[in-house]
Formats: sequence, structure tokens, C-alpha cells
Amino acid sequence: MPLSPDLLDLLVCPQCKGDLEYRTEPEALVCPACRLVFPVEDDIPIMLIDEARPLD
Repeated sequence: MPLSPDLLDLLVCPQCKGDLEYRTEPEALVCPACRLVFPVEDDIPIMLIDEARPLD
């Protein structure tokens, strides 16, 4: 189930406080400014900087 649009409007990058892009395959939130990818597991965004991976 995709993340709700209301939740997506509230979430920001924990590092720069910038906007995030939602991607469905694989499900993740991407910060283009920091070039970080935050995973979404079981419909829960993992917004920890230590859990993010670099954007390829």
C-alpha cells in the first residue's frame, strides 16, 4: 500500500529539512539535495540518517 499523500506532505529530510521524492520501486523516499535514499519498510518510512543509503 503506498504512503498516504497527507503523510508525504509532512515528511522532510532529517538532514537538510528539504523536500523528499516518493519512489515506488523499490519503495523509498529520496532527498535529491543530500542524495540520500530513506527506505520504506512495511509502509513505515525509516527516517534515520544512519539507515539511509547514498543515491546511485
